[in-house]
Amino acid sequence: MSENGQTDASHDIRVSSAVDRLPENERLRRLVDAVANESFNEWYDERLFTENILEGRPYFNGASPVPDTEKHSPSKLLQCHRKVRYYGQNAPQESDSPQGLFWIGSEFEEEIIVPYLQETVTTDPTYVRNSLWIDTLVPTSSGDEVRIKGVTDPAIVDSDGDPILVTEIKTTSSLEYLNGPKPHHKAQLHAYMHASDEEYNRSIQDGLLVYGSRDTLDVRAFHVTFDDRFWRETVVEWMAKQTQFRESGELPPAEPACDWECGTCPFQRRCGEHDGKYQDEGFTGLLPGVREYRKQQLVEYFDAYPNAKLTPTLAEKYPELAAEHGVYEWRCGTCGSTYPDNDVGDNRDSTPPVCGDCAEKGELSMLFVPVPDEQLVVSD
Repeated sequence: MSENGQTDASHDIRVSSAVDRLPENERLRRLVDAVANESFNEWYDERLFTENILEGRPYFNGASPVPDTEKHSPSKLLQCHRKVRYYGQNAPQESDSPQGLFWIGSEFEEEIIVPYLQETVTTDPTYVRNSLWIDTLVPTSSGDEVRIKGVTDPAIVDSDGDPILVTEIKTTSSLEYLNGPKPHHKAQLHAYMHASDEEYNRSIQDGLLVYGSRDTLDVRAFHVTFDDRFWRETVVEWMAKQTQFRESGELPPAEPACDWECGTCPFQRRCGEHDGKYQDEGFTGLLPGVREYRKQQLVEYFDAYPNAKLTPTLAEKYPELAAEHGVYEWRCGTCGSTYPDNDVGDNRDSTPPVCGDCAEKGELSMLFVPVPDEQLVVSD
C-alpha cells in the first residue's frame, strides 16, 4: 500500500487507464513504431544470447577465436579466400549475416529431415545420428599438413554408432535449376567422408547431398561418391592455399568461387564490391560513413578488438556503445587539430565538417575520421 492509502493495484489501473485514453491514432502509431527491423534484430540477438547460455554454449556469444593457420572448417571450403580470411580475423561485418538462412536450414534439418530419415529411410539395424565430430590431419602435395575440424550433418550409422552414410543438408530458394551438387557443398561432404574414414577406421565412400526448397519444401537428393582426384587437387589444394594466405598475413585477392558470393557477402564494402568507395581494406577498422553495422556484430567486433572505437556515424546510431567504447575524433589533415565527435556541429562522418582552426586562418580544410587501417593504431 502506498503512503496515500492507495494500493499498487489501483496505481496500475490508473496508468493503464491513462494509456487507454490516448487518442486512437497515437496508440496506433506507438504500436506500429514498436515493430521495426532494428528492434526485431535486438530482440532476436538477445534471444540467441540467452539460448546459448541456457544450452551450455556461452562460447558462441562473442567473437570466434582466430583459427590456427592450418585449421579449416568444412563449411568454408572452396569459397572466396578473401571472405574466409575476413571471417577468420573477425573483420567487422557491415551488413547482416544470413542468420535467417542459417535458422531455416537448422529447422529444416532438425524438424523435417531427421524425422524423415528416422521413420522412412533407416531399416534395422541402421539408425540416424544427429552429427559426428570430425578432426583429422590431411597431407598436402607440398608435404605439409592441413587440419579439418567441425561437425557433420546427420549420418546413417550402425548399431555401434559408426557411420555408413554421411549427409549434408542444404536449403535453397528453388530447385528448378539445380542439376547437381554445388562444388562447395560437394567439398564439404568430401571432408566429412575423408574424416569419417580416418577416424572410424572404415571406408566411407558414399555421401548424400539433400537440398530442400524453402518455398515448397520439395527435396532433391544427390548421391556423391568419394572422388579422390577432386579431393586432392581441388579441396586439399584450396586448404593449402588458404593456409599460405594466413601464414603470410596478406589479404587474399577478391576472387569469389561462386556467382552468389559477392551478393550475400557481409564484407562487400570493405572488399570494394559494393560502390567502390572503399577498396581492399584490411581486417580491422570500421568504415567511416557506413551505418549498416548491426549492434550485435559491433559487440562481437569489440570482443575481438577491445581497443577499437566507434565512428561518429555509428556513435549517433548506437549511443550506448559509444559511451562504453568511445568514438574516434575528427582530425584535420592540414593543421593536425583534433575535435571530439560531438564538438563539430554535424557529427556524421559521411558529410565531414570543416576545421575551425583552419577556417579562422581563411583556409578551407575538411576534417576526417581515421581510415580503417589506422583506427586501432590511433586507439593504442
